[in-house]
Amino acid sequence: MQHFLRNRYLHYFTFLWLLLTLFPNSLNAQSEEKRDTVSNDKIHPDSALASQYDISDLIGRIIHPKRKKERSSRRSPITLMPNIAYNPTIGGQIGIKAVAGKVLGDPKTTTMSIAATSASITTKNIMVFYISHNVFTPNNKLNFQGTFALVKMVALDAGLGMTPQGKWNTEEEKIVANPDHQKYGAKYNAFTFNEKVYKRVADGLFLGAGVAFDLRRKIISNGPMGNITPNSIYTEKHGFEPDSYNSNGLLFNMQYTTRDNPNRPYKGIYSDIGLRWNTTLLGSSKNAVQLSTDFRKYFSLSESDPAHVLAFWYWGSYKLGGTLPYFELPGTGRDVAVRSGRGYTLGYFKGTSFGYAETEYRFPILKNRFLSGAAFFNLQSASDELGTKLFERWQPGGGAGLRVLFNKATRTNLCLDYAFGKYGSRGFFLGLNEAF
Repeated sequence: MQHFLRNRYLHYFTFLWLLLTLFPNSLNAQSEEKRDTVSNDKIHPDSALASQYDISDLIGRIIHPKRKKERSSRRSPITLMPNIAYNPTIGGQIGIKAVAGKVLGDPKTTTMSIAATSASITTKNIMVFYISHNVFTPNNKLNFQGTFALVKMVALDAGLGMTPQGKWNTEEEKIVANPDHQKYGAKYNAFTFNEKVYKRVADGLFLGAGVAFDLRRKIISNGPMGNITPNSIYTEKHGFEPDSYNSNGLLFNMQYTTRDNPNRPYKGIYSDIGLRWNTTLLGSSKNAVQLSTDFRKYFSLSESDPAHVLAFWYWGSYKLGGTLPYFELPGTGRDVAVRSGRGYTLGYFKGTSFGYAETEYRFPILKNRFLSGAAFFNLQSASDELGTKLFERWQPGGGAGLRVLFNKATRTNLCLDYAFGKYGSRGFFLGLNEAF
């Protein structure tokens, strides 16, 4: 599997590099004189791009310090950069990443399409390769969303649910739900593919359907008691194979969006309600039905400077029937962008159902937008199989950070956050674009 991952990394990365190198004109940005920023429905009353300053401007200033700034420069919407990141789950990360954004129709009626790819390795020996896209056809008639990923994962597992001390009856229950969240080791190789197609049925409203395949192989978990871990107990209880499983199903979604930019919105709403039906007919190890909700609201707090934004996010996943594999249970960082729960490691809290809420204040620091700031606070809750219900207990997290403008044409930011939670959980989180 490891040899397979290495070969796939090389093949796909080579293909994408050739695509970006040989056909750059297909993703050229529109002239900055024609519009200020890209938006869903109309030109946003933001500062003109010519007055903003990003990483490309900085590099140009260093390389050509005496060159005068051109008023009508054409800025490529492709951001190609080293993929440098850090968070407590992965440790330090190095790789290469490409992010692209382009409006494929009239910017007054067409949402910006974005795509990204990355190949990276971390100090914890995690290897990741992915390609993702969110493409809108002219006038938003169709929307294609999808991800392909190959991952060699090494992580810490903190158990299931949020069961308070004294609620269990056996030693096994104590292991499954530990209120001190003792860490257990986990390793696996993962293959993920999902694709959804949405059709616009009204202004901002889309109905969609698709497929999802999540495969885990070479699963190994260990802890203070050897191979007796929350994963092994849950897996044996529900009849899954101990070292592999498939979680394959059909997706049905309804989405409503009015946000003005997918990377860093200043205003609008994004909401998505989805139903996932894992079925053995598609090779899934077990049948399961899960309902998910994703709601985001953005308020611009200033007419003169719309970059002052108060943003709200609620993401939830609820079991309706059947059984999910242990590592597919909803939890911290299990949202589509893997950005929820800053302050905790991936999957720190998890359960059969899960709820997550976050609010963030975003504000410019420099007038030219090169530096911005953010402060955020989040809460998460999970149910388990020992009696704890969803929303019965909440765990907090929060922090603050800086934003560095990478590409002003697409509002692409480098985000540097320091966040903390309970049980001594804290860390530095570095990533591209806002968490939501």
